[in-house]
Amino acid sequence: MILSPIEQSIKRKIEAVGIPLKDWDIQINYGIKTGCNEAFIITTDKRNEILSNCNSDEERQRTEELIRPILRGRDIKRYGYDWAGRWLINTHNGIKDKIPRINIEDYPAVKAHLDQFWDKIRDRADQGDTPYNLRNCAYMEDFSKPKIMYSEIVSEPQFFIDNTGQFYPEATSFILVGKHLEYILGILNSNIYAFFFKKFYAGGGLGETGYRYKKQFILKLPVPKLINNPLDSKTIISIYNLSDEEYHYIIQQMNPKL
Repeated sequence: MILSPIEQSIKRKIEAVGIPLKDWDIQINYGIKTGCNEAFIITTDKRNEILSNCNSDEERQRTEELIRPILRGRDIKRYGYDWAGRWLINTHNGIKDKIPRINIEDYPAVKAHLDQFWDKIRDRADQGDTPYNLRNCAYMEDFSKPKIMYSEIVSEPQFFIDNTGQFYPEATSFILVGKHLEYILGILNSNIYAFFFKKFYAGGGLGETGYRYKKQFILKLPVPKLINNPLDSKTIISIYNLSDEEYHYIIQQMNPKL
């Protein structure tokens, strides 16, 4: 990576103050790989059809709990989301010695739906103990926690917090769990940090305007210690002691038409 003198100065300043995100007691993981999305990711209409086919109130209640709203990478926006009404049939494979896997025989209406895709789900690579189960996922419990969600390839930073833990991530989206999520969210969505990320962390950039937020690159991002002030551009400039020239250089790089 060849940097100009002003870029070298900026990089030195952020790395002198920041702590790599990997040292912030956080975890980043990708979303759920079903191996057959057409079977396991369904529309609201299909969800309602499955629920209507349940034979008892008890089965319907179990099935409602099993089918969870899911976000794809394209659904995630900056500080928010645009849910497309998609649901995951979460027939998970459990966690050894902790959570039993889903037994499809307890969900006849779900089984009848999945049986329509038997030839596809039977031979897929991403499956659990049976073709009806999703692949093993050691961090499955993190899906129900407050978490930052994001997609890997974007044209601008697009991170948001699912504080309710209601959404599950599809394979094209990622989650970040741990402490200080609101603070980290502000960092990741900041235009100045977007410049830091794309310019200084190999592979972070994608063409002229794109970003590739791969886990290995995000974990290198230096994040300053927690502060009480709002995390806006002025605060970031103050934290890193950026000169007017360095700040304006960043702005120019982020907005080349200015």
